[in-house]
Amino acid sequence: MENCYRIVGGLGSPYSMKIRALFRYRRIPHIFEMRNGDIRKQVEHVKPQIIPMVQRPGDASWLVDSTPIVYALEELHQDHRSVLPHDPGQRFLAELIEDFADEWLTKAMFHYRWYYATDADFSAYWIATDQITPSDDATTQRRAFAQQIAARQIERMPMVGCTEANKPVIETTYQRVLDALEPHVGFGQFLFGTRPSIADFGLFGQLKTLADDPTPQWLMRQRSPTVCHWVRQMDDLSGQSGDWLSPEQALPQVVCALLRLCGEAYLPFLRANAMALQAGDERVELSIFERPYAQVPFRYQAKCFSRLQHLYGALSTQDKAQIMPILDVTGCLDSLL
Repeated sequence: MENCYRIVGGLGSPYSMKIRALFRYRRIPHIFEMRNGDIRKQVEHVKPQIIPMVQRPGDASWLVDSTPIVYALEELHQDHRSVLPHDPGQRFLAELIEDFADEWLTKAMFHYRWYYATDADFSAYWIATDQITPSDDATTQRRAFAQQIAARQIERMPMVGCTEANKPVIETTYQRVLDALEPHVGFGQFLFGTRPSIADFGLFGQLKTLADDPTPQWLMRQRSPTVCHWVRQMDDLSGQSGDWLSPEQALPQVVCALLRLCGEAYLPFLRANAMALQAGDERVELSIFERPYAQVPFRYQAKCFSRLQHLYGALSTQDKAQIMPILDVTGCLDSLL
């Protein structure tokens, strides 16, 4: 296993599933290990303590944070089935949708996982089962650990915006993502052609968890059964081949629908978050889907906003002109200027 990457993560972690699926698609040799028992001790020095953690072959250092991991792999393996569309305009759109999935759709994942009692019980015991090593009293340990996990995560819900007041906005986001994807994905069809992009993997990470937890799983199966099967397919695309859309082709409606969500919800939130931090405010408050939304500001998401503005600003005049109409009509453009 000397030439393999080492991925340390968890099956209940959307970002771990995102990166594992990406490694599989790109056919990059790797092993996947659960962060439990001795493995936890081996990586306790890694900062920050977030999963997945990725270690290069023959390298003592570790990569963390799923999006930087994606770009690091692009640099290190330029001959292995890139997930970045060749066309710069389409690449930016894919990067925007991936960021939306990582930072906004994840609120739906967190909400459904810890808001409903059935989901909280299921998820806490699942996470505990993955982290507790086998022993004579493993069942007792899992139950106790599951209670600790649930209590900690439920306590964190207001911090990430998963409140009773925000519930309509968050659940509407999930429903609209399902509705956007349902008529398009599946059977080798992805957002930017017949091969998966960084955007597909970003969506997959969150949807994989939503497809496992009881309440959002039921909603997905009832509302968007094709999406449910697409998520299964996305988990291992090592045998998938395909092509990107050409710049001359019209963007699929699914891309337009997801960009509209970015324009109506995610980018306005990022802008309000940045303004709140700049003003020293303790709360971010805005209207999304004609409903109030509020939470504490996050510095990391201010970095996301700055990064997206930089990526758009770095495009050539010609590439901007290509995607400006879709960014304008979906409400994204003003936030990126």
